[in-house]
Amino acid sequence: MSPKNTILVTGGCGYVGSHTVLSLLQSGYKVVVLDNLSNTSSNAKETVIPEALKRIQQLLSTEEAIPFYAVDIIDKDALVKIFEAHRDIAAVIHCAGLKSVGESGRRPLDYYNINIAGTIKLLQVMDDFDVRRLVFSSSATVYGDPPKIPIPEDSPIVASMSTYGRTKVFLEHIIRDLCIASEVKQKDYEKEQNAKGAKVEKDYRWNAIMLRYFNPAGAHPSGIMGEDPQGIPSNLMPYLAQVAVGNLEKLTVFGQDYPTKDGTCIRDYLHVVDCADGHVAALEKIGRDESTGEYGCKAYNLGAGMGCSVLDMVRAFSKAVGRDLPYVVSARRLGDVPNLTADPTLANTELNWRAVKTLDEMCEDLWRWQRNNPDGYRTRQ
Repeated sequence: MSPKNTILVTGGCGYVGSHTVLSLLQSGYKVVVLDNLSNTSSNAKETVIPEALKRIQQLLSTEEAIPFYAVDIIDKDALVKIFEAHRDIAAVIHCAGLKSVGESGRRPLDYYNINIAGTIKLLQVMDDFDVRRLVFSSSATVYGDPPKIPIPEDSPIVASMSTYGRTKVFLEHIIRDLCIASEVKQKDYEKEQNAKGAKVEKDYRWNAIMLRYFNPAGAHPSGIMGEDPQGIPSNLMPYLAQVAVGNLEKLTVFGQDYPTKDGTCIRDYLHVVDCADGHVAALEKIGRDESTGEYGCKAYNLGAGMGCSVLDMVRAFSKAVGRDLPYVVSARRLGDVPNLTADPTLANTELNWRAVKTLDEMCEDLWRWQRNNPDGYRTRQ
């Protein structure tokens, strides 16, 4: 894909989204950002330019503002206006959506409405504007409790154990169905044009990549950008960071009776910078496919290929902080499975991507971010 093309990033002010925006700009792409700021601090909502985007400008040493729209993906009319204003949008990286496993069980209708209905509206608008190149932020949760570790992409995705995970499963099926239907539409169109003796000028085919990333963690090495969850974090590493900086008293470890080496859940932790670079690699893969006339829909795991238990991560982050961080053990949490470790071979070979950041770098970068920004992007009064 030409670096002159503009990429729309939905959820571009969020954790993965903002790091992806930075990676895109550093790679020569133009970017338009959409975000409803639902997981952003109130201080950031009051500004014309969200703080995350200001930090990106700071890292790039530029005063040129990144085009930004405070829009929800369920607002179809607002989406239309964005595409009308930016006719050069060539592809979409779709990161927007609700993402908490625990919360999804308490708010299923919100998750189905925003994640599924919102994505359908986005896809409809993209199709109307002939923008049919998509990189979708899926999740390792689509695998549920997988039968094989490390997990290959052909592992079943029908048994996700949370509402959040099921939204990702359903969306993968929707996107795949759309790609299949677009091939049929293109063939019918070409047949009709050939019968008329007319030139084939339209291309209705979709090209989509679904990135099933595992557990993004860490922060930009500068300490300027990182994760800024609203309220109490639901994920391990940002929660540990809040404990380390004194905003939370201690970590709760959910379950120590899993069939693992220390009884705690095992996850594959991926540095957020590596995760962001995976999105750029996916875009470039789409470009290579289109140059050979190959279209379709494919899923890739983004993971380090190394499983770490909860207690492994507590020890690793405590090492970066320089002191033991307090934790208590509680009962298992609904929706958690013993082990989610990626087999990233397919992404390594077909996307020319691999995780290069170490676990120590991940912890050191996260601590640098949290230490420098104890309240995230908010300014302590």
